[in-house]
Amino acid sequence: MSAEQLVHLVNVQIVPISLFLIMLGMGLSLVPDDFRRVLAYPKAVAIGLSCQLVLLPLIGFGLANLVPLAPELAVGVMLLVVCPGGTTSNLYAHIAKGDVALSVTLTAVASVVTVFSIPFIVNGSLLHFMGESEAIKLPIGRTMISLVLLTIIPISIGMTVRRFKPRLAIAVEQRVKYFAVIFLALLIAFLVYQQRETFADSIISAGPVALLLNVSTMLIGFYGARLFALNRQQSISITLETGLQNSGLSMVLALGMLNNYAMSLVPAIYTGVMFITAGVLVYYLNRSKPRAVGVVGADGGPA
Repeated sequence: MSAEQLVHLVNVQIVPISLFLIMLGMGLSLVPDDFRRVLAYPKAVAIGLSCQLVLLPLIGFGLANLVPLAPELAVGVMLLVVCPGGTTSNLYAHIAKGDVALSVTLTAVASVVTVFSIPFIVNGSLLHFMGESEAIKLPIGRTMISLVLLTIIPISIGMTVRRFKPRLAIAVEQRVKYFAVIFLALLIAFLVYQQRETFADSIISAGPVALLLNVSTMLIGFYGARLFALNRQQSISITLETGLQNSGLSMVLALGMLNNYAMSLVPAIYTGVMFITAGVLVYYLNRSKPRAVGVVGADGGPA
């Protein structure tokens, strides 16, 4: 197999199929109540979605403009911030003793909403950072269909399996989580190898942006939630949902739909950053003694 054939295989088949399986695993962990919770506990969900779907893209756009980045890396920042949180945020919410139900709800709802927002924001970013002279563009209709096939369809299949075969779903879900971690590690290694001549320079230029984006959004998520009187558990979940992105989907957009390896480097760098910062945060939260909080959340939601 030639190098070009290998790249095509990874971009067109391996990455999308792997993301499909990861989203299927997410669906295996979901039940209809995860969506009904939007109506049952609107305050916490509204604040969490606002942080993730509004503030995160705005902060990313601001950083991509303020920090001198190559156009491809700037677009890579936007590919990252327009994607929803991933299943990793649910895992970290559990370890950090956050509100896991809220975390799962935010991940599920954001995964549906971003299907319709991603094509428009990414195309606007391509125009802004790359200019009209570049013939790179996401076709709106085809991109939405692709995102539905890669996110909503596998989530729906997973939820169906969870409904009728709960034991099977729980057993498979755990294996998919391990697969997701291995897949991301291998994909990042492949990207580093493909871009080995420029990767060090990309880390130097985009690494500080990734760190600043991650830390600032998590701080805004936590203190924004506290400002609106959400409890500690809900604030932790919103913090992690805002800071832990579905970098796999970001890389699918860059590799499979835009066919641009440079744009995938920021999500790859961010993945390493977010695992480290989230790990530090979880360690700190588990060592610190929380103040006494009620069992019921500020908006009547679960603590």
